[in-house]
Amino acid sequence: MKDEHEQPAALRHAQSSSSKSEFDFIASLRQRVTSSALKSESLIAGIGDDAAVFRSSTGKETVITADLLVEDIDFRRTTTPPYLLGHKSLAVSLSDIAAMGARPMWSLISIGVPEDVWQTKFVDHFYDGLLELANHYGVQLIGGDTSRTTESIVIDSVVAGECAAGNSVLRSGARPGDQIFVTGSLGAAAAGLRLIERGAHLAEQNLADEDSQKLDHVLIRQLRPEPRVGWGMVLGEEHLATAMIDLSDGLSSDLNRLCAASEVGALIDSALLPIDNRVVELCGRRALDPLQLALHGGEDFELLFTVKPGDVARLPKRVDGVEIKRIGEVKEAVKGIEIAEGSRVWELKPGGWLHF
Repeated sequence: MKDEHEQPAALRHAQSSSSKSEFDFIASLRQRVTSSALKSESLIAGIGDDAAVFRSSTGKETVITADLLVEDIDFRRTTTPPYLLGHKSLAVSLSDIAAMGARPMWSLISIGVPEDVWQTKFVDHFYDGLLELANHYGVQLIGGDTSRTTESIVIDSVVAGECAAGNSVLRSGARPGDQIFVTGSLGAAAAGLRLIERGAHLAEQNLADEDSQKLDHVLIRQLRPEPRVGWGMVLGEEHLATAMIDLSDGLSSDLNRLCAASEVGALIDSALLPIDNRVVELCGRRALDPLQLALHGGEDFELLFTVKPGDVARLPKRVDGVEIKRIGEVKEAVKGIEIAEGSRVWELKPGGWLHF
């Protein structure tokens, strides 16, 4: 079981005023499960990582994750075409499998829709998008369920993958001195969400206008994220990553989770963050802060991972055309989690999405 849900693509707030924290609840549940007598010797990692890991008798480990997407919490029907929703529903789970250093293999998708939606082509187009992504990564849809809901669309995505025994990458393996890397670029998905909330829509045709192209770019990063499956497999198979997590809820929140699991601190250099160029170009005229979007926005579904200093030279320059960037270093736990901007250094507190 994962210890977080993905940041919603609709009604989001950086923090919640609720006295009951989602993560306190998950921690409590994890404690109850850990102390239970019903424990399996084949379970390697359960609640607390991006996916659960089981040891199988064939010398491989099975990695399983689940994601729930709820209309008006995680997406809006009016701004998310069903084809793209199908893609994203699978992509968020593929990203979890990638964060464990595994190869995705099987998928089970369940969807509940209101009667009026069922009578349209919505579900057909949803599976068109889902199956296109599944075929791209060789993932087989092996089951799921359909049901009727009263008002909102609800989607449950379960993906299972495999890796060689001992190759799964947990959040708990980072050590002081390890270098911190991130794949791809940051901030575009969050910028896309802000603009969708202000009424932006994808262009119906490719426009020559440069601003329209930039706008479509950030909207696509929000509506059609690309999981870093190739990078996850390389980092796991080559034993390059000591710890890893996918950036679903924001760099600030997800880095804090990784550091908590590894019992370490970290220092991030803001000048090294790979903020998407189009975000920088668009934000100035729309009163958006690119650094804040990169740190706290989430839904980039990039991979944040740590590497031993001696293994840095072994890292590929790019995988599937996607580059990586070193953004900081793991420190002792007593140093805390900090970010430097020039000579100024401050605590990097979790500022990403919370469901409750």
